[in-house]
Amino acid sequence: MAGSILVLVGTTKGLFILRKTGGVWQQTGPHCHGWPINHALAVGDTLLACGGNEWFGAGIWRSTDGGESWEVVKLADGQMDEWVRNDPETAAMLGVKPCAEVAPFSGRVQAMWSLGRAGDTLYAGAKPATLFSSGDDGVSWQAVESLTDHPSADSWQPGAVGLTLHTIVAAPGDPSKLWLGISAAGVFATEDGGASWERRNRLSNAEACQHHHPAGPRDGDTGHCLHNMVRAPGSEDVLYQQNHCGVFRSRDGGRSWDDITAGLPSTFGFPVAVHPTKPDTLWTLPLNGDTQGRYPPEASAAVWRSRDGGDTWEACRDGLPQEHCFFTVLRQGMTVDPEGGVYFGTNSGSVFATADEGDSWQELAQHLPTVLCVEAAR
Repeated sequence: MAGSILVLVGTTKGLFILRKTGGVWQQTGPHCHGWPINHALAVGDTLLACGGNEWFGAGIWRSTDGGESWEVVKLADGQMDEWVRNDPETAAMLGVKPCAEVAPFSGRVQAMWSLGRAGDTLYAGAKPATLFSSGDDGVSWQAVESLTDHPSADSWQPGAVGLTLHTIVAAPGDPSKLWLGISAAGVFATEDGGASWERRNRLSNAEACQHHHPAGPRDGDTGHCLHNMVRAPGSEDVLYQQNHCGVFRSRDGGRSWDDITAGLPSTFGFPVAVHPTKPDTLWTLPLNGDTQGRYPPEASAAVWRSRDGGDTWEACRDGLPQEHCFFTVLRQGMTVDPEGGVYFGTNSGSVFATADEGDSWQELAQHLPTVLCVEAAR
């Protein structure tokens, strides 16, 4: 983790920024007026942070000065907007200004959940599952109706937090290729820039994956409750996903998936991350189970690493709490910087990092609000 690093930490009470320059970490925030920030992204000199809820509405915050100042692009109004328009005197007393116009997708989406980039196009995912695109660095957004109109859309079922489009994965070598993760509808892929979409949940080892849990893999599918997905570098066809009941690998762009959970202490977890230059090196953070508390097994924290594409796994514990550890790491709560530094944030407000692929960990921040996402850039 040499040189300058930027770590964007989205929380339930705004965005925090961690910067490492000359070996020293500094923290600023909360930014974005205290909005819940579900995901963040650095695109050149522009920082983006998306989130919201029923009160704030749905929006994407932009900063073009390194996070010093922020403006929100509102996609849908929330309860606050109606209140401000109806009671301008109280709003003025509290320093809240009403928006002159109703946001364009009001009544359609409740919050923004994910950000991604493919070539010169930015993408954003919402709750309920809707994909938006922007060709002007996030100043304006349009709904990608080809996904909304997918033939299977009527059958999509919400996960525990609703029907969320939470993961956007691009192929840097081909901007027309994109993969999406929707809970609980699974993986969707396009190879024509979003003109059409294919649902890709098929198992390649179906007989070995017959789970009884409603969200588990069975009947030839991985299980549609996808938690997170990443693409391995060097090949646009190797993907990894953590879903409700295991970790899976695809070598054919998601057309079929292999269960690689064997060797992990549990089948349940949220994040998965892959090394930026080593396609067989990946990390995940298993939790003890869906209905058992969702904390590290035996309350002892470990990030599990594979260096052979998930064929074998090893626990990385040095520097992590080994007793009385009951935190959760959420689906966007783990990331890798361009040089292979790994970071994760917890619902207890800590951010941990490793500079040696997981052999040792240090705590960069603590006592933050619940961490919803961590993203790193240079």
